[in-house]
Amino acid sequence: MSSTAIGTERPSAVTARDLARATATRTRRSAHVKLWAGAVCTALVVVPVALANVLPLPGANAQDLSRRRLPPLSEGHLFGTDQLGRDLLSRILHGGQVSLTVGVLAVLVSGLIGIAAGAAAGFFGGWVDALVSRFLEAQLALPLLMMLLLVVALFGPSVTVITCVIAVAQWPEVARLTRSLVLVEREKPYVAAARVLGLRAWQVLLRHVIPNVVRPASLVVLLLLAQAVLLESALSFLGAGPQRPFATWGRIISDGQAYITTSWWLVTLPGLVIALLVVGVNLLGDGLRDRTRRRKGAGA
Repeated sequence: MSSTAIGTERPSAVTARDLARATATRTRRSAHVKLWAGAVCTALVVVPVALANVLPLPGANAQDLSRRRLPPLSEGHLFGTDQLGRDLLSRILHGGQVSLTVGVLAVLVSGLIGIAAGAAAGFFGGWVDALVSRFLEAQLALPLLMMLLLVVALFGPSVTVITCVIAVAQWPEVARLTRSLVLVEREKPYVAAARVLGLRAWQVLLRHVIPNVVRPASLVVLLLLAQAVLLESALSFLGAGPQRPFATWGRIISDGQAYITTSWWLVTLPGLVIALLVVGVNLLGDGLRDRTRRRKGAGA
């Protein structure tokens, strides 16, 4: 009876194609949610920071000792005031301008260095690949934060030095990905066709290969923005960031840590702003990466 029942079983109405469509739909929805959530979280931080100079806020360094450590939602001070009576919201927004400027410039420089070095290593191979790979291994073997502190101690904690230091610290990630992408691209027929047409190796690399790897590499650069902001905040917290009168997120937290038990907002609110930006950038990058993968899968 059981064999008869087994033999008369009806085939499932759900086919492999339906399962693939359901998986694709879930991936598409997940990427859409990540993009929107990341864009909203990032915009909640970036837009006010960009408009800090035109918003009706007190000066970031304007002191009023009679209004020290006012709690959030106080009259005229949405985020309260710090230990010197300075408006905390104004300091966070103006400090965000410094932190974001350092972060954006650092990832742009690291992206350019990483794409150039990784593309050269992957396309030409040989001693170029060996040289770039040894530099990558040597830098990745060093403790990141200790290396940053050492360089800042040697050359001074200026905005330019910190930007360059963070850029040099981050280029290996971009270079490794770019190298692996170029290794795949250089074996494709269009590269051989370009060489047959008489183009030199560097012309093939610049005109044909790099444009095809810039998009996935730029996603890594976007994700590195969150790391760059965290590194700048860590350096500022340790006293190795941009010096006064610059207000940075790390220094705001460092200045308020002595009052964390009595004035929690001095540390918590700047920390929440940093966390919101990092989460937003990571979600935005993940969403863009998922969408790129889905388009590649559909194209294949």
